[in-house]
Amino acid sequence: MSGVVEVAGSESSFAYAARRAGVVWAGLFALGIGFGVLVISKGLPWWLAPLISGTLFAGSVEFLFIGLLAAGAPLASIALVTFLVNARHLFYGLSYPLDLVKGRWAKAYAIFALCDEAFALVGSAPRGGLTTARILWIHAGLHVSWALGGLTGGLVGGALLSNVRGLDFILTALFVVLTMDAWRESRDPVTLGLAVVAGVGAQVVAPGSMLLVAMSAFTAALVGRHLLGRRALREEDGRA
Repeated sequence: MSGVVEVAGSESSFAYAARRAGVVWAGLFALGIGFGVLVISKGLPWWLAPLISGTLFAGSVEFLFIGLLAAGAPLASIALVTFLVNARHLFYGLSYPLDLVKGRWAKAYAIFALCDEAFALVGSAPRGGLTTARILWIHAGLHVSWALGGLTGGLVGGALLSNVRGLDFILTALFVVLTMDAWRESRDPVTLGLAVVAGVGAQVVAPGSMLLVAMSAFTAALVGRHLLGRRALREEDGRA
């Protein structure tokens, strides 16, 4: 981040990122501990937890990856599951402010480290307060917190937390908090309603591919809403 010199207010880039994302960093660290414990519980070496967390950095996919790896699943099956679960990232590019990230390497890292939490934190932030450095610090904080959590869980979590129940609920709780933050930033009941309908409908229609179906339906609904809004504006302009 040191090569990026940008100023948006008097607050430093790291301080801005810590204020906006610090709680989420802590949540990912705790979740990473759960991942490290899972790695150990599957009989795999502890160092796989930080290695996978640091290089794959795919959140929920990593939990699936460990399960498939421990079960001896074929590489093709692992690749297919990873693609299907992470296909939701294809939709993130529609509204993620990548144009605010300046520099080839900075953009490359922002794309690599784009996860659900980063999308929620950066996408809901006022554009006027975002800079390259601030965006990268948010991403880096999430990345490092997740990897350190995996390292901690792999080293000591297996001995201290192997019998603790509910660690797998941390991810769900984290997304509930992110949803609450997004609602406080922009109270849009229509968008919230569309998201709920898409999620519930996808769970009923295609529980095995719920996330991909829900994201597709939600994106289609948002595009339709946008087109209807533009049409209404043109009609109003025509009457005026």
